[in-house]
Amino acid sequence: MSASATALPIPSSARAQRAAIAVAPVLDAMFAAAGVKRNAAILVRIFKHERTLELWADAGTRHVLLQRYPICHFSGALGPKLREGDGQAPEGFYAVRPGQLNPNSRFHLAFNLGYPNAFDRAHARTGDFLMVHGNCVSIGCYAMGDAAIEEIYSVVAAALAAGQTAVPVQVFPFHFSQDWRSAHAGSDWLEFWAQLEAGYRAFEQTGKPPRIRVRQGRYEVTAVE
Repeated sequence: MSASATALPIPSSARAQRAAIAVAPVLDAMFAAAGVKRNAAILVRIFKHERTLELWADAGTRHVLLQRYPICHFSGALGPKLREGDGQAPEGFYAVRPGQLNPNSRFHLAFNLGYPNAFDRAHARTGDFLMVHGNCVSIGCYAMGDAAIEEIYSVVAAALAAGQTAVPVQVFPFHFSQDWRSAHAGSDWLEFWAQLEAGYRAFEQTGKPPRIRVRQGRYEVTAVE
């Protein structure tokens, strides 16, 4: 999704403003090193097995990697979240809009992934308030630690303030190697992960977040050239 010319009002707080000021030199250097504008559109990718969160920015023809952060903690195992209280962190394709930012989180700063999305609802999956946040404790969320979330949150908030309608968040169980099916042959989630793989491959090939929609309970992925 690209940024538009119209800035959108977003939630803010003294805490979020202090964080944005504190991390500005680091982020300025990060964007400069990647060769992209400071208000570029952003993509977030999360990988459970590798325990990493990636920030990507639109450089025009492709997105480029800004930074890779270690996930401090998430609960559960590989596989999607199914129901309230199962301790699982979600997997799938999500989007963060301005109203999902929480600059007053009890876990420092946070943004809501938007679980359950249309796919989750089609499969009667339940739960709410699944976040990417600070601190290093979590049940069902992705806890990044306070220092990392200040950078991540500030980048996402700035992109939304610059006019990006929504920041896509792609949550994968792992990087999809050629032998991932054989490596996870006993899993119940092979068919679900194959749908996620389509989104993973589309981005790897084009460098642009694919269009995602849900039809008849399945993710449909269209690559953006």
